[in-house]
Amino acid sequence: MSAADGLARRARWRKAEILFWALACAAVFLPPGKHLLLNEVAILALFALSLDLILGYAGIISLGHAAFFGTGAYAAGILCKMVTPDPLAGLAAAVVAAAMMGFVTSFLVLRGTDLTRLMVTLGVALVLHEIANALPQWTGGADGLQGMAVGPLLGHFEFDLYGRTAYAYSLATLFVLFLLARRIVHSPFGLSLMAIRRNPLRAGALGVPVNRRLIAVYTLAAAYAGAAGALLAQTTAYVSLEVLEFQRSADVLLTLIIGGTGWLYGGIAGAIVFKILQDTLSSNSPQFWMFWMGLFLVVLALVGRERLSLGIGGGVRGLLARLRR
Repeated sequence: MSAADGLARRARWRKAEILFWALACAAVFLPPGKHLLLNEVAILALFALSLDLILGYAGIISLGHAAFFGTGAYAAGILCKMVTPDPLAGLAAAVVAAAMMGFVTSFLVLRGTDLTRLMVTLGVALVLHEIANALPQWTGGADGLQGMAVGPLLGHFEFDLYGRTAYAYSLATLFVLFLLARRIVHSPFGLSLMAIRRNPLRAGALGVPVNRRLIAVYTLAAAYAGAAGALLAQTTAYVSLEVLEFQRSADVLLTLIIGGTGWLYGGIAGAIVFKILQDTLSSNSPQFWMFWMGLFLVVLALVGRERLSLGIGGGVRGLLARLRR
């Protein structure tokens, strides 16, 4: 089998994938009450997908991925307040702003070891948090960016209180960007990223432009995170400093650990589990829900200590593998 045939086989759609997206689309027609939670799941899934592009496929560890999420959120919010309320224009501006931020900071991330990268990514997020706090005339500072009046989607679909339009918008954005990511990881570019993750020295010796590949995927991941931030800003009509805080980066990293790295559905599976657990535990035990969440993560880490990156996604991935046969 040639390399091209192997890539084509890997990129082929499976029945389980089609069923999953069909169910996600059908959820738009559920009775009011669950769309707000589904919207949060879709946004977190896109954010986790962006982190998986650099962690699961390129091996770049980040503790400050919220820097790009927050950049996109503020870009969409500021554009909505000062230029145009069109949500698609805000989404595009957020993607461009986050991609530019990712490109600029990627040169810092290329330097040093994994520990250095952790510190650099965390430092970038902290710096942006302080900049946003110091510019209240633009960002609202500690009070947040308020007064956003997001226009109707495509000029016809208003954002309702129940979140149906918001969920449909977030799901459509997630699906389109997922298709793009799927095409990328099943291309020679994606294979080169996996080679870099496994052994960058060997990949470089084989002629792979390591630095250029890492810059490209880091910029792409930043753009995806910016899109997720824009969705949050537009569907909630509010942006706060919380979008740049460390907790945001930690949550998306935990989400990806739960779902599993190195496969695109890991972020989606992790987002579903994380949000359902968060919603259930906070409703049933509002004072101790973080304790139960922490206990769940500890058990997950102990059970999957040999390959933590698999998490719950290992079982889901095994199910998909059986369905492929």
